[in-house]
Amino acid sequence: MRDIAAQLLEWHAAGKDYAVASIIGIGGSAPRPVGAALAVDADGTVIGSISGGCVEGAVYELCRESLATGTTIRETFGYSDTDAFAVGLTCGGTIQVFVQSVTESNRDAVEQVLRAEGEAVALVRDLDSGAVMALGTWWSSGHEFDERVVAEAQAMLDAGATAVRTIGCGDDEVTV
Repeated sequence: MRDIAAQLLEWHAAGKDYAVASIIGIGGSAPRPVGAALAVDADGTVIGSISGGCVEGAVYELCRESLATGTTIRETFGYSDTDAFAVGLTCGGTIQVFVQSVTESNRDAVEQVLRAEGEAVALVRDLDSGAVMALGTWWSSGHEFDERVVAEAQAMLDAGATAVRTIGCGDDEVTV
C-alpha cells in the first residue's frame, strides 16, 4: 500500500471513503507481490494495481461492492484449463485478494500506517469483521485486538514478515 500512500492521504484529507484491495497471498507465479494494492474511491477513481491488468476489472467491482455494503471480501484469482475464459492470471499462479472499505470508522488507523515514513509498521486487519489496528514498533492505534493477535503481529513486524495468520480456535478464532 506504500506505493499508493500519497494519493490515499489526499483522499483522507478530503474525507473520501474508498475501498482498498490488497494481495494477501500468492501461489506460484504472480505479477505483483503480497501487499500490492489497488484502491477505488466513492466516485469510482482507481489508483494502484494488483495484477498489472489481468484481474483489475473484477477487483474494481469487488471494491465497489465493499463500498456499497461495508463488508469485507476475500477472493482468489488464478488460472486453470477449465476456467480458460474466466477472469484470471495468465502467468499460471494464484493471488488471494482482501477488499475492505476505509471510512470514518477505521480511517485513523489506516492513516497512521500511511503516514509512517521510514518506520516499520503493520496494518492488522480482521479478515472477517474488518476491524483494523495500526501497529508500530512502540505504539498501536485502532481496534483493540486480543493480546495473542498483537503478540503475533509484533513478532511479524519485528521479522519484517507479511502473512495471513489464524489465531485461537473454535469460537475464539480470528484470521488476520
